[in-house]
Amino acid sequence: MDPVSNPFAPGAGTPPPELAGRDELRETIRVAIERVRRGLPARSMMLVGLRGVGKTVLLDRMRDDAEGAGIHTLRMEAPEGRSLPALLAPQLRQALLRLSRIERARELSRRALRALAGFAKSLKVKYADIEVGLDFDPEPGLADNGDLEHDLQALLAAAGEAAKAAGTAFALFIDELQYVREEELAALITALHRTAQRQLPVILIGAGLPQLRGRMGEAKSYAERMFEFPEIGALPRDAAKLAITKPLRDQGVDVTSAALERIVTETHGYPYFVQEWGKHSWEAAEVSPISERHVESASVVAIAALDESFFRVRFDRLTPSEKKYLRAMAELGPGPHRSGDIATELDRPVSSLGPVRSQLIVKGMIWSPNHGDTAFTVPLFDEFMRRIMPGDDWRA
Repeated sequence: MDPVSNPFAPGAGTPPPELAGRDELRETIRVAIERVRRGLPARSMMLVGLRGVGKTVLLDRMRDDAEGAGIHTLRMEAPEGRSLPALLAPQLRQALLRLSRIERARELSRRALRALAGFAKSLKVKYADIEVGLDFDPEPGLADNGDLEHDLQALLAAAGEAAKAAGTAFALFIDELQYVREEELAALITALHRTAQRQLPVILIGAGLPQLRGRMGEAKSYAERMFEFPEIGALPRDAAKLAITKPLRDQGVDVTSAALERIVTETHGYPYFVQEWGKHSWEAAEVSPISERHVESASVVAIAALDESFFRVRFDRLTPSEKKYLRAMAELGPGPHRSGDIATELDRPVSSLGPVRSQLIVKGMIWSPNHGDTAFTVPLFDEFMRRIMPGDDWRA
């Protein structure tokens, strides 16, 4: 088995060789974007799911689909510590410059660029991380009040008018939306609400951890009526098998049914883990077909690789008290768990653990599916915590 020809690609946002099980959702997004382009009502979409389910890959593939259909797209990732205006301004500038090359949209695109100049200059004091080239002088009174909620409405409306004139749409693809601050999220929701009311072709396709639903509702109470929240989870068994068998067959390699079942069972159908087991199963096999014996050997290596990368990079960001909290959760199993049960494991009052729990939610390590419940955002993290903090020493 030639390692150079190994088709599997575990990595953060790395496209898999076969994007299995997501065709229906891709079609739903395509229809929504096309309806917006035609001036028909359609709700923006928020893809929510745990780490490792392929949200970033899916977002990028949907963006490629939209670009192929002639839609103008903006692609952003919202890291911790950066403001939404700083992320949006340079991407919008590039999109508007491209749009300004279309004759029938030239003047409205230039007006939108003037709106962007006013937006950036007026908000620079509050959002010091805004860095964007300005191609036109601001137009007085256009997106320059210095109030994010007001100015973002004016800016996206101007961009939407230009897109409408060109017969296209602006589709904003934003990953890790759960890290956007509440006031900025509220401003974005308000701006999208306004463009929808004016039937302007602007739509948001976002992605984030499961807590994004609650955060958007807290930012604006009407968010649940403006957005759809499709949940991205583990692949169904047939899709998980296809994600393994098709890349192998494309390389002329077979896999036994027992080996395939073992991979699906070990990975629980999570796309990132499917890629990891596929990669190491290929490396464990000397010749085709890949057998259950090869998968058994690969499992040891795959788990070690996950422990040193996918899991460890998150573990290393934690404080000692946060590690103990997660280890107590792991002691109870995969979850979700009641806050009181976690407190019992730690022999602490529930009220004293509130700050630790809140910080873990901010860091994207846990979320609350229901009031009083706590769950991991990383699949199989309970097993990792038991491996890295074995025994009972963690209780000391």
